[in-house]
Amino acid sequence: MTPSAADGAAAKGRSRRNFAGARPVMDDVAKLAGVSKQTVSRVLNDNPAVRAETREAVQAAMRTLGYRPSRSARSLASGRTRMLGVISFDASRYGPAATLTAINTAAQEAGYLLSSIALDTADKDTVVQAADRLSAEGADGVIAIAPQLWVARALGEAHLDMPLVVMDNELGDGTPMVTSDARTGARKATEHLLSLGHPTVRHVAGPTGWTSADRRAESWRDTLKAAGAEIHPPLIGDWSADSGYDAGRRLAADPAVTAIFVSNDQMALGVLRALHEAGRRVPEDVSVVGYDDIPEAAHFLPPLTTVRTDFTDVGTTSLRILLDRIDAPPSPGTAVAPLTLVPVELCLRASTAPWTDRRPR
Repeated sequence: MTPSAADGAAAKGRSRRNFAGARPVMDDVAKLAGVSKQTVSRVLNDNPAVRAETREAVQAAMRTLGYRPSRSARSLASGRTRMLGVISFDASRYGPAATLTAINTAAQEAGYLLSSIALDTADKDTVVQAADRLSAEGADGVIAIAPQLWVARALGEAHLDMPLVVMDNELGDGTPMVTSDARTGARKATEHLLSLGHPTVRHVAGPTGWTSADRRAESWRDTLKAAGAEIHPPLIGDWSADSGYDAGRRLAADPAVTAIFVSNDQMALGVLRALHEAGRRVPEDVSVVGYDDIPEAAHFLPPLTTVRTDFTDVGTTSLRILLDRIDAPPSPGTAVAPLTLVPVELCLRASTAPWTDRRPR
């Protein structure tokens, strides 16, 4: 028998013994690959100092033995748990839920587990408790989905002692912030309706204190002001189709209303129903634009013109920035670019059309 054949037979024998007996451990891998245990550890932790042929030998030994490294062993070797935390608020809504899904997928692709805590309240004590739990679990860093102003205040007061990325709100201390470009989205929606000849645009806003709602309302107002159009007070909803329906009934009763910008698609669905019940045709009598581009928006009657937010991009961008901070923490006093804006896109569908004044003369 040649040396290579003998080695192969021995390897198969060792593999059979390990599968039949105790679970293979790092020492078994080291012996089969002909390297030290420390070298196996370096391969497991992607140490760039390991030569390519050595890395291949270790990986081949792991495959032969069916070796699966424990997370605790890798944590001890690297000083990291490869676990990340997410603190979220109102996670049942489409935007936060889609963002969380994207973070989870990207984390798995990067070799991290995700521990997510959904909070109903956002006071300082609740946020601190969530952070303490993630810290106890050994989280390497945290992403906070913080859509409300008071959530940002609670996060700022909590002083989390770990790398942190915040969505939608700026803490004012150099913590990176990721958000979609709500102001540009609202401007595009309002300008689109004005370009169709509508004398002004009414607005159904999200709840006060939600940063995305506030930014959209502010941009809508600024766009009308720049165009010299009349500005009516916005109607305030709570993101639900029911609140959109209530606002839509009030707007449908006003014959001067010809264009409506709604701060999310669920409320826009309620507006469409209210207009239909009032005999106001969309888009012949009233044009409607929503926001977010939820999967159902293209199937509304009529299909809804809306501003598309790429929640997958928001989530993956947040994760990338967090991993960068974990790998290379900024030195004290180092300037950090705190804001990353994710672009939005206006999706034109059948709920908007040029306006023709059909009022009696």
